[in-house]
Amino acid sequence: MPKSKQDVLQGSLTLLILQTLTRGPLHGYAIAQRIEAVSEDLLRVEEGSLYPALHRLEQEGFIQSDWALTDSKRRARFYTLTPAGQRQLQEETASWQRLTLGVNRVLSAV
Repeated sequence: MPKSKQDVLQGSLTLLILQTLTRGPLHGYAIAQRIEAVSEDLLRVEEGSLYPALHRLEQEGFIQSDWALTDSKRRARFYTLTPAGQRQLQEETASWQRLTLGVNRVLSAV
């Protein structure tokens, strides 16, 4: 992989997964591919980070999963955002915006 790709920070992975699932149910590989595509190849989500995060989010009730067939007719677990996940996404988004505001203030300080 090109060096310009960055591994996703653990703290932002929840936000990225929840936001990605707002478009509808996706299986794990499709979630990772979507994040990579939307970020124009700047972000990469490794399986070793993604699947534990999906499992944790499901245990917390932010997402749910069901088995279904992919476009290539392979059986996979598809993840869907729950109402609790929608609320968590709003909280995570607000937190991220506060964090980036603070970082931008520091970066632009003279």
